[in-house]
Amino acid sequence: MSRDWAELERGLRRLLPSRAVVAARQELLAYDCDGLTLHRHQPPLVVLPETTEQVAAVLRFCHENGVPFVARGSGTGLSGGAVAESEALVIATSRMRRVLEVDLENRRVVVQPGVINSWVTRAVAGDGFYYAPDPSSQVACSIGGNVAENSGGVHCLKYGVTSNHVLALEVVLPDGTVTTLGSDLDETPELDLRGAFIGSEGTLGIATAITLRLLRAPQSVAVLMADFGSMEAAGEAVRRVTAAGVLPAGMEMMDRLVIEAVNDYLRGVEGFEEYPADAAAVLLIELDGQEREVVAAAELASALCREAGARQVRQAWQEEERALLWKGRKSAISALGRRFPSYYLQDGVVPRSALPRVLAAIEALSERFALPVANVFHAGDGNLHPLILYRDGEPGVRERVQELGAEILRLCVDAGGSITGEHGVGSDKRCYLDWMYGPDDLATMQLLRDAFDPQRRANPGKIFPTPRSCAESARRVQVLKAEGVELPAEAVVF
Repeated sequence: MSRDWAELERGLRRLLPSRAVVAARQELLAYDCDGLTLHRHQPPLVVLPETTEQVAAVLRFCHENGVPFVARGSGTGLSGGAVAESEALVIATSRMRRVLEVDLENRRVVVQPGVINSWVTRAVAGDGFYYAPDPSSQVACSIGGNVAENSGGVHCLKYGVTSNHVLALEVVLPDGTVTTLGSDLDETPELDLRGAFIGSEGTLGIATAITLRLLRAPQSVAVLMADFGSMEAAGEAVRRVTAAGVLPAGMEMMDRLVIEAVNDYLRGVEGFEEYPADAAAVLLIELDGQEREVVAAAELASALCREAGARQVRQAWQEEERALLWKGRKSAISALGRRFPSYYLQDGVVPRSALPRVLAAIEALSERFALPVANVFHAGDGNLHPLILYRDGEPGVRERVQELGAEILRLCVDAGGSITGEHGVGSDKRCYLDWMYGPDDLATMQLLRDAFDPQRRANPGKIFPTPRSCAESARRVQVLKAEGVELPAEAVVF
């Protein structure tokens, strides 16, 4: 459907301050992709509201004029979820950056969606509190984006993902209605629509105020760094530690490619002690809690790592020393990006017991496709983050990269895992969603979506496979129909 975007721009300027509407071609380039730079689509128009009222006015305008829209936070997502791949209005919440309320007595804080993840802890750290979810991009990613993707992070092994730390959401629905999902209470008797909204990737509306749960800072924290001669030995250490009943706050693993890149990237940074350059894998284990508990857990985890084949285990107890150990892990993607400006990052999940064989299979695929793959991941919960590294100018390389990415996700599903752990489905992985879910499952998900957005104007084309965008999914539908399988009406168009 062809739209008169110049006329729509004039209508939006009547609703918003002039600086809140972005229409200049050179300025729109900043919104043509998210953190997944493999796919780029420049939007026709972008608006930057600052209040719930402005968001509601824009969505009412979209509803009245039949305009699809895409919500966007800081643009750090890695699944193409915040990109307008078809003509749609981009609604960026990056100027909604106010901390609305701090309630330490009830251990909660209310923020606008554009507030940066690390700012939440910064606002309450002086009083002994912190916000647990900590994606690697936490100094740049926004809380609104975290809610949309149900983001995890280093500490999700012990403390869970975003959905475990959101109490309530003020939401603007696609027709412009403002409502509240959840409440300030930990437990309430109604249907958990708050939970349905978190992780819906912008397909149900836009959150404009988010009530977060705060945690007390632990009395004691230790970080262990163990290095290994093989990835298999590091995977065995993960298995032994978790099997022994130790519950780390986080367990992160890096392979040799990542170690080399990080050492090169941080060389010269004051206090940073390079990771062992000859190690095949480095495992970071963070333990927190009461002091005696952490001391005992650190000794046990160190011993188990050595039994699994660790060559050395370093313990860091001081905050500065712990931060330097984590700095390498937090800088891993940036470090790899400096060596390989183009990369394709996946986030499949596998059971911990499958880690060694899946990592070996990824290495074989890397050789088969002649593309280097660096591995840095949340080892404790099996959330892999393989980075496929490539040179963008090489003929046919993008197709090869995407084929390798699909093969890695197929490995994860076949191992009993998932195509995504925290990055979301977006447009990048929608063609693989029906590897995990049948037509009835997908149709049920669409019923929920239609309850919020019957016209499907919120983030159109994302998450669900369609015959138009996914030829393989279309073929699977046709095969099922040819075999006489009765499909729900929704399943045929997904």
